[in-house]
Amino acid sequence: MMEAAITDQEFALFQRLIYKIAGISLNDTKKVLLVGRLSRRLRHYDLLTFSDYYRMLATGNYPEEVQTMVDLLTTNETYFFREPGHFTFLRDTILKQRMSTGLFRVWSAASSTGEEVYTLAMVLAESLPKNQWEVVGSDISTQVLGKAAKGHYPLARNEGIPTALMSKYCLKGVRSQAGTFLISPELRQKTRFQQVNLTLPIAADLGEFDVIFLRNVMIYFDMDTKRKVVANLLPRLKRGGYLLVGHAETLNGISTALEIIQPTVYRKP
Repeated sequence: MMEAAITDQEFALFQRLIYKIAGISLNDTKKVLLVGRLSRRLRHYDLLTFSDYYRMLATGNYPEEVQTMVDLLTTNETYFFREPGHFTFLRDTILKQRMSTGLFRVWSAASSTGEEVYTLAMVLAESLPKNQWEVVGSDISTQVLGKAAKGHYPLARNEGIPTALMSKYCLKGVRSQAGTFLISPELRQKTRFQQVNLTLPIAADLGEFDVIFLRNVMIYFDMDTKRKVVANLLPRLKRGGYLLVGHAETLNGISTALEIIQPTVYRKP
């Protein structure tokens, strides 16, 4: 079966829909990505056009399919120890300045398949007693959260993990699991994952955090949505807490509530 083509009008419908649901701005260069990722859903339902698929979603009778569409269009690439300078800053600056012995909480706010969460867990496990820290990962995609909670990755994904930490916190698969590795239970039990839509007000029961990683997600938002997302996160950041964004991102023109410590690192006064 040939892949369905998408008209400009159909693409505009999906642009508006994903913006309304997830706040993500799909520019025209993402048309090929959308067709590639959603064509299989048309085939699944024996639909001929993207208009047919859009009408199906718009009925409100297929909430699980709407979530599948969101999963397919919002999955971002990530890897262990990505932009490693931030983890060095966490270890050598934030944790060294820490005065309290209470629970040190870190939130990976767009955690995708979990590599950032487990990187944070390794850094914290090396620096703090195990009863003094917790990492929470969130994403809008339930599919990636399911993968993240398992902590099971192809061995090829371990690039970036220092050898000593790989030996200490990762279990290499054997026999049917050869070519994969599993994050150790002691790390996984110190992490948890939940679905959060950053464009909506965030429930207070998530708690407050000493550090929030909001990296490589704001590039998908327009300026209004960026402001909304940061405003939603701020009540969940403790006074004196740090917010870190990706190396291609800035809070310039987005929020005046945080002071800049160095590029991509902000602090709540």
